[in-house]
Amino acid sequence: MVDITDTLDCTGDVCPYPDVKSKRRVKKMNSGEVLEILLDYPLSAERIPETMKSLGHEVLSVDKTGDSSWKILIQIK
Repeated sequence: MVDITDTLDCTGDVCPYPDVKSKRRVKKMNSGEVLEILLDYPLSAERIPETMKSLGHEVLSVDKTGDSSWKILIQIK
C-alpha cells in the first residue's frame, strides 16, 4: 500500500488541462512524495504517464477505475 501525499482531481477536464495541472503540481512536491491523479480524459491517461517519466518521476500505476476514468500514481524523484 502506497501512502498518497496529494490528490489532483482532473475529472471533467479535457486536454491540455490535466497535463498542465499535473506538471504544475509535481513541481511543488518533494522527492519521495506520491501524487494521485484522477481523470476521465483518455488521451491524458496516456500522455500524463509519459510526461512524468520524461520529467524523471516514477509512474507507480495507471489503473482504469471505470468506463472512462483512471487513477494514476506518480512518485516524485
